[in-house]
Amino acid sequence: MADGNVATGLSLDDDVLNEAAKWRKEGRNVALATVVSTWGSSPRPTGSHLAVDEDGKLVGSVSGGCIEGAVVSEAMEVMQNGKPKVLEYGVTNELAWEIGLACGGTIQVFVEKVE
Repeated sequence: MADGNVATGLSLDDDVLNEAAKWRKEGRNVALATVVSTWGSSPRPTGSHLAVDEDGKLVGSVSGGCIEGAVVSEAMEVMQNGKPKVLEYGVTNELAWEIGLACGGTIQVFVEKVE
């Protein structure tokens, strides 16, 4: 189980998958976001996870804060419709400056509902 402030997404041991499994076992809807590729400067490495529950609680990180809010919004949608998606953020993305990914790299995040 993850130690730390789950409500704000801070996890001391990054045990995101166990926390997501615990939430599902409790009957909560959960989405899992995973960094699947990066290019150039990126906030988090490939394989990084962020779990979000239906109440907006989160654990882990896919961006160190740069795009977390946008990924959480997409995760909420994925929990509703059950359709996974790949998100891509980069400096060429028209929202890059707005959501904070101005580091010069590109990041792809796969978001899926945990069943």
